[in-house]
Amino acid sequence: MNKTFSKTRILVECALMVALATVLGFIPVYELPRGGSVTLVSMVPILLVSHRHGVKWGVLTAFVHSLIQLMLGIKNLAWCQTFGAVVGCIFLDYVLAFTLLGLACLVAKPKKPLALGVGVSTVIMCFGRYLCSFLSGYIVWKDYETAFEWMEGFGWGAAIANMGENALCWLYSAVYNATYMIPETILTVIAMVILAGVAPKLFNRQS
Repeated sequence: MNKTFSKTRILVECALMVALATVLGFIPVYELPRGGSVTLVSMVPILLVSHRHGVKWGVLTAFVHSLIQLMLGIKNLAWCQTFGAVVGCIFLDYVLAFTLLGLACLVAKPKKPLALGVGVSTVIMCFGRYLCSFLSGYIVWKDYETAFEWMEGFGWGAAIANMGENALCWLYSAVYNATYMIPETILTVIAMVILAGVAPKLFNRQS
């Protein structure tokens, strides 16, 4: 197979995976009122590209996916109070959060059983996305009143009664983002491990 044909085939496959990830993102299992949702394993296609085609194609595909997610969520930028918040939202909530998924192949070591390597890499990539959202929740979206109201309604009233503003906002971001990223991670790991078990050839490195 010549290089031109191979590159074209990979480009088409990556484009299809981005399209599939976008469609799956429109099928939420549930959505939170202040942003964030559990989707129908929308990260799986992007993770799969990384495993099949390596870091270069994985990161490129994940980056394109991040830009699409940014365009779909562009209205959220209207809530940012400063230019710095806009930049932080773009970078942490979209570009970095989703582009990190393209690094999945670096974590799945060939010496491990495939399902284990895929499962571990998926957990780490999802944690990276969670970390971006956690930082954004404080740096970009910090709001003491919102944090206190939500945490109190979540059943943490007694625990947060004497907390300072900064500590509460950090805790709020950690808990709030965990409420959707933990189930999203579990669903994604299950889907990736099942794929690795029933269709291991999907993870074969393509050239």
